[in-house]
Amino acid sequence: MTETLPPCPECASAFTYPVDALLACPECGHEWSPDGEPAAAAAEVRDAVGNVLKDGDTVTVIKDLKVKGSSSVVKVGTKVRGIRLVEGDHDIDCKIAGIGQMGLKSQFVKKVAE
Repeated sequence: MTETLPPCPECASAFTYPVDALLACPECGHEWSPDGEPAAAAAEVRDAVGNVLKDGDTVTVIKDLKVKGSSSVVKVGTKVRGIRLVEGDHDIDCKIAGIGQMGLKSQFVKKVAE
């Protein structure tokens, strides 16, 4: 069962692995289609005022948000650093101090100018 996968086109790493219908590189994080076609670009994620968000951005919460399954509340003005964009209804994965890992909707955050 020796399956040879092509090296990463970005960094030439030989440590590629399959992820669903794509191939991925653990060293640089690049994902590509084994057919040679570029992977479908993810839709742009925008904050409440229309700024385009990307992985690693810092955002602030613009509305008090109840944490489902808890009595905690994420207060207005809470700064969230190092967000990660994901697919789905809650399109931001992040870690909030005092609460922990959670998903946020981009419509309730505003990008912080850096």
